[in-house]
Amino acid sequence: MLLNSRSWRIAVPFAASALLMLTACAPSVTINEAKDANNPACAPMMVALPDSLADAKRRTTSSQATAAWGDPALVVLRCGVPVLGPTTDKCVTVNGVDWVLKQDDETWTITSYGRNPATELVLKENTVPSDTVLTQISTAVSKIPSTGGCVGLGDLPAAAPTTPAG
Repeated sequence: MLLNSRSWRIAVPFAASALLMLTACAPSVTINEAKDANNPACAPMMVALPDSLADAKRRTTSSQATAAWGDPALVVLRCGVPVLGPTTDKCVTVNGVDWVLKQDDETWTITSYGRNPATELVLKENTVPSDTVLTQISTAVSKIPSTGGCVGLGDLPAAAPTTPAG
């Protein structure tokens, strides 16, 4: 059966629009959820996350308490990772949130410090500026209450002087 010319003129633009909409949607990013991803303290942070980070648009993800920005994903976030204990890794404070920075090969892993549950960001080196990402995301992470912060050697109390035995 042949389509009449009027039906054809309606069907072709409709099909083309539907195909364009389907191809414009990037597939969701597969991320393994953190062990404590179902912690209720993650929820306020997750709803406060920005729609874009360093000009990378937020994408849908496959797991609870996760987020990703960019296509391909340039920044990946997981809430509910293990809380960090004392560390000698570099710690920075951005907008009231402490972060521990660790570099492995070409990846930065940046974990909130002094918040339970902890939040982890993974950034590929030289793709997005970490200072921009931390500035933009710290407001959301501050929704998780602080339990303490980074402590450096200068923050420790001075030791009492000792007297020689004699």
